[in-house]
Amino acid sequence: MPKMKTKSGAKKRLRVRGSGSVKRSHAFLRHILTKKSTKRKRNLRGMETVHESNMGHVRAMLPYA
Repeated sequence: MPKMKTKSGAKKRLRVRGSGSVKRSHAFLRHILTKKSTKRKRNLRGMETVHESNMGHVRAMLPYA
């Protein structure tokens, strides 16, 4: 069997932790920032864990992670 390919967009955006959980960054912080409040932008900083309901899709995109 040939090797499965990893989705290149997913490998740039997601990192697998040692525990097996996957961390991701928040969306909505790239542009049109003037209409967003400072509190909203501050809460979008940092990393978040991928939800369990989406882990099946993530595992399919990152087969060897």
